[in-house]
Amino acid sequence: MAVDTRTDRRPSSYAGILWHSTVGKKTAMAVSGIVMLLYLVAHMLGNLKIFFGAVEFDGYAHWLRTIGEPFLHHEWFLWIARIVLLAAVIVHAVAAYQLSRRDIAARPAKYAHPSPGRRPSRRRFAPQLLFKKRASYATRTMRWGGVILGLFIVWHILDLTTLTVNPHAAAGHPYANVVATFSTWYGNVIYIVAMLALGLHIRHGFWSAAQTLGANRPTRDRVLKAVANVLALVLTVGFLAVPVSVMTGVVS
Repeated sequence: MAVDTRTDRRPSSYAGILWHSTVGKKTAMAVSGIVMLLYLVAHMLGNLKIFFGAVEFDGYAHWLRTIGEPFLHHEWFLWIARIVLLAAVIVHAVAAYQLSRRDIAARPAKYAHPSPGRRPSRRRFAPQLLFKKRASYATRTMRWGGVILGLFIVWHILDLTTLTVNPHAAAGHPYANVVATFSTWYGNVIYIVAMLALGLHIRHGFWSAAQTLGANRPTRDRVLKAVANVLALVLTVGFLAVPVSVMTGVVS
């Protein structure tokens, strides 16, 4: 008698079932996105301390390494935050990639176009085509924005954390290292492009997360969209204020 040696690859745990579902992946993206958004707000506020001078900014950078002492050892809090952020980035990126593959698999062929001799009714087809164009634009923006931000994270770590690609950096001098980074044309270009991509990503991502988590309602949609726009604008302007100030000599 033949024995079926195939293994059942279906997830047996609730977490596995949730992760393998489309709703679960979207929820994972929403939650991890919120974690990263909270970090970005704190990070932007910390960056703005550069306008108070080198002593204030370097003192803030030192304080980050001493949070939780003496209960936590030196830099433990910083490493815990890094691990949480890394996990959020990985979950967000993997879920986004897998959802993208599912979307492509569900629509293997391009949308059918009407034959030359036939002209579809505008009243019947225009709204659907408009919706598809908007959805396609938002999807492409999120995908390419995610790729840009992923590459930027690697650059940012090599630039201001490990100081690998910052030729004029010196360990223990974060204020001077930031000024050194934005004293180069390529440092400014990379940062500005990434922050513009971040603003668009937050604008679309916040609204998508609200929908996924069920926070949107007909009475709240306008408010949520306004919050998404304000968050994207404030974070973009806040992050860009530093390189622009270095370029114009306000910070030196």
